[in-house]
Amino acid sequence: MTTPPPNEPSDLFTSAAADYARHRPGIPPEVVSLLADTMRDADRPALLDLGSGTGQVPAALLPAVPRIDRVDLVDPDQDMLRQAAAALEPLLGGRPSRFHPVAAEAFTPPFDGNRADLVTCARSFHWMDRSAVLKMADRVTAPAATVAIMGDGSLWTYRADWTAALKQLIQSYLGEERRAGTAGVYAGPGRRYEDNLAASPFSQVTERRFPVRRVWTPAQVLGYLRSTSFARPDLFGDRHALFEDEALELLERHSERGGLVEDAVFTVLLARRPGGKA
Repeated sequence: MTTPPPNEPSDLFTSAAADYARHRPGIPPEVVSLLADTMRDADRPALLDLGSGTGQVPAALLPAVPRIDRVDLVDPDQDMLRQAAAALEPLLGGRPSRFHPVAAEAFTPPFDGNRADLVTCARSFHWMDRSAVLKMADRVTAPAATVAIMGDGSLWTYRADWTAALKQLIQSYLGEERRAGTAGVYAGPGRRYEDNLAASPFSQVTERRFPVRRVWTPAQVLGYLRSTSFARPDLFGDRHALFEDEALELLERHSERGGLVEDAVFTVLLARRPGGKA
């Protein structure tokens, strides 16, 4: 049974869901294999995906682990969850799934005894109350559960000639500081994720790093920017079309120098309670 999300968007990524679904890079296959292995001992594993966005993590894991029995997706943005519901419907095959339009720390299991075997959080932990999220995860997971915190930065943080020029252009329109939707400016996490985990019940942590090379087209970069909190269209007001014209010209010029290459590193922190399996 699928419980669809209701119809109330949040502010941070409002109206970005379609571009997010189309232009955000997916989960590398090596990471999918790693996550699948964490569920190897569970007969009917349950997946809890926090900060789900458009459902990239469950979309990658459902075909890789047909034994997954239940899926809960949590994201405060209902537009994102509607995109996720549409993408996941053909993959679920009738398995129970629920979409929870709440902040991650506010998640409560849909029924007594619902315990997740894997909790995933991809490219979203920095937006959360991390301590509260990990306390919540302790309440809603099986004893041998794994918490996987994942991410690979963004084109704002990636260092290359073309991203530096693009960042400078964005700043010429929106100011020097990185925007965070209409809520203000972005403040990075004041504490390492490893330290958050070390202070939580999931203090047994393993780090895995996977190099990923992406080659973007100028059009793909523009679509990606529309999906971000730092360059979404409404931040530019009536100057967005002008910005995109300038950005396209800039990206096409840099693309002629060998393509728009991003050599990212996708980092996965696997966290378990002490005494859990590695």
